[in-house]
Amino acid sequence: MYNYQSSPEFFQKNAEILKALAHPVRLCIVKRLCHDGPTNVTDMHNCLEQPQSTISQHIAKLRSVGIIKGERQGVEIIYSISNNEVKRIIDILFR
Repeated sequence: MYNYQSSPEFFQKNAEILKALAHPVRLCIVKRLCHDGPTNVTDMHNCLEQPQSTISQHIAKLRSVGIIKGERQGVEIIYSISNNEVKRIIDILFR
């Protein structure tokens, strides 16, 4: 049996997470972070073949809904998954 809340805020928050994951580039970023671990924008740029500015825009969206977080290490920001529910979603999608 599932334990879930029924408040409108609960569903709104989860809908925002799903909308953020629905873009192919953002889904690729999240999948890579889940499977390969924390990384920076340069590594994502090399993997995704997208301009760094495009990746940065997608990262901003993922951060705004609480899917990823960034931690400064020297001059770099290292991004990682900050939402365990998203990890479960990615595991289900890419089994």
